[in-house]
Amino acid sequence: MEPTILTSIQNHVQIITLNRPEKKNAFDSQMIDEWVAALEGAEKNDDVHVIVVTGSGNAFCAGGDVGGMKQDQKPLDNKNKLWKNIHRIPLALKKIDKPVIAAINGPAVGAGLDMALMCDIRTMIDESKVSEGYVKVGLVPGDGGAFFLPPIVGEAKAFELLWTGNFISSKEALSLGMVNHVYTKEEFMKKTMDLAEQIASGPQIAIRMTKRAVRYSRTMELEPALDLISSHYAIIKETEDHKEGVTAFKEKRKAKFTGK
Repeated sequence: MEPTILTSIQNHVQIITLNRPEKKNAFDSQMIDEWVAALEGAEKNDDVHVIVVTGSGNAFCAGGDVGGMKQDQKPLDNKNKLWKNIHRIPLALKKIDKPVIAAINGPAVGAGLDMALMCDIRTMIDESKVSEGYVKVGLVPGDGGAFFLPPIVGEAKAFELLWTGNFISSKEALSLGMVNHVYTKEEFMKKTMDLAEQIASGPQIAIRMTKRAVRYSRTMELEPALDLISSHYAIIKETEDHKEGVTAFKEKRKAKFTGK
């Protein structure tokens, strides 16, 4: 059985590549199993500081493999296909403190777009397009689009994208804040890896606590959010990376962080 997920590590960056190019990287049960395992492995591996998810071939992810979907399942079976299988991806990502970058190297549609939106940062090839295409096949956004899209683009725009399923260009995706950077095909992976490696070389405890603070603040009032960040701040002040950062600043040199 051919692997549907490929992994490699470069300069503390783990690259997870969706590997069903003949299906435009539409996922099946095997890919979900391997994808979850890759994410969990990256989280546990101390040598990995940043995770990059991308697709093989000329697509990022076409969502679920519609051709392989059964049409005669009972409602509970349909629910469990999402809740007990596909939803393991967003739930695994929720547990990961490390930065996760989606490198959108081609079309991302429906659940494929949602898989990118649930990452922390997104880059995109200039010739790519993305769509919340569920409505085109008479479905609701089953992989979290109703949760992940509105905080990024605003509720009204999210409704438009979800209700029409229209494709949008990389230029519009950038203007809406759906992606951080748009690159040409020739420079795409180099620029994406430059960004990933810059983050990977930073003070890892501070970076991961910052991610927690940002994510937790979505459901917190101001007072507990400030209480949390003051606790994080007190801990970070005692790290070797903070001391190195201050010393490097005074000596006017680039800091050499060790993650301690």
